Amino acid sequence: MADTALMSIPGQVDPVPVARDITPREDGRVDLIGLPKARIKDLFEEAGLEPKQAKLRSKQVFHWLYHRGITDFAQMTDISKTMRPWLAERFVVGRPDVVEAQHSSDGTRKWLLKTDDGHEFEMVFIPDDARGTLCVSSQVGCTLNCTFCATGTMRLVRNLTPGEIVGQVMLARDALGEWPKGRMDVSDVPEDDEDESEYRADGRLLTNIVMMGMGEPLYNFDHVRDALKLVMDGEGLALSKRRITLSTSGVVPMMYKCGEEIGVNLAVSLHAVTKEVRDEIVPINRKYGIDELLKACADYPGASNARRITFEYVMLKDKNDSDDDARELIRLIRKYDLPAKVNLIPFNPWPGAPYECSDPQRIKSFSSIVFDAGISAPVRTPRGRDIDAACGQLKTAAEKKSRAQRDREAEAKAAES
Repeated sequence: MADTALMSIPGQVDPVPVARDITPREDGRVDLIGLPKARIKDLFEEAGLEPKQAKLRSKQVFHWLYHRGITDFAQMTDISKTMRPWLAERFVVGRPDVVEAQHSSDGTRKWLLKTDDGHEFEMVFIPDDARGTLCVSSQVGCTLNCTFCATGTMRLVRNLTPGEIVGQVMLARDALGEWPKGRMDVSDVPEDDEDESEYRADGRLLTNIVMMGMGEPLYNFDHVRDALKLVMDGEGLALSKRRITLSTSGVVPMMYKCGEEIGVNLAVSLHAVTKEVRDEIVPINRKYGIDELLKACADYPGASNARRITFEYVMLKDKNDSDDDARELIRLIRKYDLPAKVNLIPFNPWPGAPYECSDPQRIKSFSSIVFDAGISAPVRTPRGRDIDAACGQLKTAAEKKSRAQRDREAEAKAAES
């Protein structure tokens, strides 16, 4: 039996059991986002369709959901007109609710999102010349308590469902306007206007996904895996696993499983090269130490010079940024013969942060030492700082403003328009 949670539905005394892969809704309808084709088929059968019809409808609906981005059953034109209302009564194609959308002066976009049960989380889109990267959250809050990270000061509320994870990708594609254009059926297209029926897609703006938003992905492994399988499905969102990176702070027992069952690129939040410092700034190090973590990196399935493991290293003034730290980082990478790249991240300040960013010259010196050892060590350019969307800042916009303040801003904006 599927793992279930309880959901109260208006008008019913007893709560109704809801499988944990389904995003709960108060109206009792089942949100199909986040569900694979086989699961949709089973739900259609449970709702009363014959197996053969359920299989056909699940294939059609899956295509409209994940390949076309359609949220209204009425627009699914290859499904009979009598079937569309039947689907709408029982199912829904959801998206996270947008509480606030912000645009940075550098083009970065951040969304404050809300789940159907009222919890808030964030996602960020970072455009570059050659790519567009979506930073996706896996949990509401975080339990790791990394001291340099604003998100780490939040309490963990709950895991996001597969639908809430995939929903971020769907919402981003909605906002970027890059779902395929055109329509599938040609019955109502004039013979002299057949070009209007062509099925075509615009060039993608969203080319990469990083599981680096709120939460630790490997503490929500099953839901993250199921969501990313939909993202990688050739009949779904069809994004290559080589364009997806999952970041972990070092949940060692789950790392090999991640490589085996998901197979995406791995990034590790290292941030220090000594036990003393990493115990302080990344407390999970007290459970899984540096050597244990790097051994798990060496064993990660698929790691190679063509698919290097990325080590994220936030630069904290007088804490982890010395030349000796750089040389120890090189020694550790060589000790485990790791195909590695190091991303040096200038610390992004947030209110109450206990650290300062390393001086630019210090960061440059650290980078040069690592580069000279033959290991790539670029310095990441901070993006979205003016909207608190930079690395380690995904908390402040959600918690600095009270709900009443956001309501006032929304009312003022509505009045202006």
